[in-house]
Amino acid sequence: MIAAKNPVAHTAAGKVRGIVDELTGVRTWRGVPYGASTASACRFRAPQPVGRWAGERDATTFAPPAMQGTFGWRDAVVGTEDCLTLDIVRPDTDDVLPVVVYFHGGTFVTGASNEKVLQGHYLAKATDVVYVSVNFRLGVLGYLDFRSVGKDCVANPAIMDQILSLEWIHDNIANFGGDPNKVTIMGESAGGAAVMHLMCAPAARGLFHHAVAQSPPPASVHSRLQAAMWVRELINRLGLPRTTTIDELREVDAEELVRAGQSMLLNGKQLVQLNSSFMPTVDGATMPKHPIDTFEEGEQAAVPLIVGTNSDEASFAKAIYQTTKQRQRAARRALENFDAENALDVLRAYGYVGERGDFADLIADAVFWAPSVILATAHRRKAPTWMYRFEYASATMRRLGLGAMHTADLVAVFGDANATRASKLDRFGSKEAFEEVSRVMQYHWGSFFHTGAPGAEWPVYGFRSDDKPGRATAVFDLEPRVEYDPKASQRLAWESFDMREWGNNRQDLIDSAAEFFGVDVPDLPTEDELGTE
Repeated sequence: MIAAKNPVAHTAAGKVRGIVDELTGVRTWRGVPYGASTASACRFRAPQPVGRWAGERDATTFAPPAMQGTFGWRDAVVGTEDCLTLDIVRPDTDDVLPVVVYFHGGTFVTGASNEKVLQGHYLAKATDVVYVSVNFRLGVLGYLDFRSVGKDCVANPAIMDQILSLEWIHDNIANFGGDPNKVTIMGESAGGAAVMHLMCAPAARGLFHHAVAQSPPPASVHSRLQAAMWVRELINRLGLPRTTTIDELREVDAEELVRAGQSMLLNGKQLVQLNSSFMPTVDGATMPKHPIDTFEEGEQAAVPLIVGTNSDEASFAKAIYQTTKQRQRAARRALENFDAENALDVLRAYGYVGERGDFADLIADAVFWAPSVILATAHRRKAPTWMYRFEYASATMRRLGLGAMHTADLVAVFGDANATRASKLDRFGSKEAFEEVSRVMQYHWGSFFHTGAPGAEWPVYGFRSDDKPGRATAVFDLEPRVEYDPKASQRLAWESFDMREWGNNRQDLIDSAAEFFGVDVPDLPTEDELGTE
């Protein structure tokens, strides 16, 4: 039993001493290590369990986040390679409660377990759960496959970190009053993708029982050849010879690696090219196949799933291109990098991006909504599935043309109206309206955490029947409602579009294959031939 005013808990590695937060009245343990340091010789390798410590470990302050760039004019780097820590929050009771494990977003390159909106104090109390927020490796250290340079690397360090955190939770969370047999994994943006990717990971099977993916980009993965191209570019940006070995990369200062990765990301056109230098890699092991293939073949974890997006995810993209011709050229180039044969059909479904809003919708749907619909369509054959669209935005956000932009749903789910940067733009919105939207969402999320299903008012993302078109989608706005098969014409266009393989016709990808694998263009190796070692 945990003493209410002196929250000391036992873990397999030793005792941790937390605090009771005076403002919110929750017990919290911060910066609890679940893995050993991944620095130096452990860089790019699989994570290892944390070593034991003597006495009580102070868990009253947050640990530094994973090492990451700040994307500011000073080119600053924050965080540490010794980043495998998590934070635990629960109501100040001794009840045994369901567990929610949260993986933060940040485009696979930034983020922290203790971001203000993600600290989870209000969510834990409102839904009566043990809430765990996880740090894991990011960017060049977590989401780039270096196996083209060194065979002792793993393709997906970040996913392996996340799996190790789930193993730690399985073994230890009962000592914090959590039920290890009722675990929901949850995340937003890149963290939402992590949820979907963990559903594909054989090593994560049985470590969670429900899943919530908010605004995930689940198709954002590298092929092995694509990852090799980015490794080649990183080595170039570091000013190192192409013969650089993995041992030499482990000797490079970690901040230099992160800065080079940040430069690589900033100088590309990741969003409008529907691609990024940092994403998980299909490796035949941690991620056996592309997530779309895994779900369509029914090989994912058969757990209840909530998945959804915001109505204005990429509203900022309205300002990128000023003319229709520019928008059409950019959209077509991005789509043709995946599927040149069906690109025009997708463009047609969005009015050939004649308006700025059409272009923003196409980009948002390509990254978030369309792949989520594809996976939800497949998953409903395997386990109960619910889809939603978050549409609530204040009059101020609508006047600014931003609407329910990316991350807008976080403040409602977590119940903290002023916790994100975006929320600072909206200090004059209706407090009562926000609180009602938040109440409804926390009611459904809390029901799902406890029972594996949201409230009865939210029907499953089901099949067509005699009286309904199927694909029920909950819409969270001032007046919550249910829509059936929203944006059907766009959905049909995406169903014929193959978004699994980026860059089939790119010369830089072909050059990387030739350089790293020593093959001529006609002899490019298959994933099976490349192996998974």
